[in-house]
Amino acid sequence: MKEFSLWQIRTARMPSATNLKKLLFVIAAIPFLYVSLLLLLVNENVQRHALYAHKINTVWWQDLNEPEQWGFLKNQVQAFNLTTPDEEVLYAWHILPVSLYSKHQKALLLEPSELASDASNSNAVRLLRDDPESRLVISFHGNAGSVSQGWRTDTYRALAAAAADKVHVLTVDYRGFGYSTGSPTEAGLIIDGTTLVNWALEVANIPPERIIIIGQSLGTAVATAVAEHFVVHRHMEFAGIALIAAFSDLSTLILTYAAGGVVPFLSPLRMFPRAQQFFSSKIKDTWRTRDRLANMNDRDIPWTHSNTLFHAAANATSKHGMSSKQIDGVKQHIDLGAQGWTNVWSAADNQSGLKRIQQIILRRGGHNRLMTYGSVSKAVFELFNL
Repeated sequence: MKEFSLWQIRTARMPSATNLKKLLFVIAAIPFLYVSLLLLLVNENVQRHALYAHKINTVWWQDLNEPEQWGFLKNQVQAFNLTTPDEEVLYAWHILPVSLYSKHQKALLLEPSELASDASNSNAVRLLRDDPESRLVISFHGNAGSVSQGWRTDTYRALAAAAADKVHVLTVDYRGFGYSTGSPTEAGLIIDGTTLVNWALEVANIPPERIIIIGQSLGTAVATAVAEHFVVHRHMEFAGIALIAAFSDLSTLILTYAAGGVVPFLSPLRMFPRAQQFFSSKIKDTWRTRDRLANMNDRDIPWTHSNTLFHAAANATSKHGMSSKQIDGVKQHIDLGAQGWTNVWSAADNQSGLKRIQQIILRRGGHNRLMTYGSVSKAVFELFNL
């Protein structure tokens, strides 16, 4: 009886010829499906849907005009619309700091809790505009979703925590995201970003030295492009720019990108340089953040992209240019132990005084949750010199 049982177990473990064929078929199909997906992404429309993922959102069952469902106080968030120069309508949020809200709660509660087509005369804007000590963080989020999705609402609270009575937060859904009209493109998102900053400068009347532009993931490319626009074309400098989970440019990113840190994109093609070059050449929206930083004088995205941007920004402060090795030899390196480390580059500037570039690498945090960490709040605090 024992011999019979042992024989049964052994035969049960032997794969049948049919199962082997199925397994071989699946293995053979993987490269075919991978190449088919890449060829599909050559299409401009498909490519932009994959890059921006703007149709992946929760607005189908969550009303963005009820921010209280994400823990905000009644009328702490002013939702309003902006119209871009090319006639797209953008959906935006203005988040009041908690301490300031508490002081003016009675007046704020008297206002209607609804989307404002014109927020220029609201109590929220008046509190921002009339206080000479107020500060404004303009936040550009990453791809997918809306202003409320994922960790974003926690992010706004973390940003305002730099000074609970002074720091306001302004954010927007790019065209095609959330309730905003249109479809996303690189040029379009830059227009959206400059429209939001123009609103802050011209409607809220906040001078650039009281504004920080901050971006996360895709938002870092938008933030850099918008800052470059104002620096180059309007000779205007802000209190600071903060880039969280940034990438140097899209062509480089897709060669190293892995969804969730596991599923690679173009890295399997490293053995086929011509194939890599072909697919890289088909990218419509290139988002060259490294070049834009230079022009201004996580698991998903490898942290080494941060090194590239740090070196590009530091090199832009040098009259004759410096190699990455030279910069690494001069920069200040601060070990933060279990938290991570910081690299600091300081350079004198005849027009704006001392320029300070800081790179913060955290050992933990994740691609999206990182924005809610104390290091980001501290960076805002230091950029505003509060």
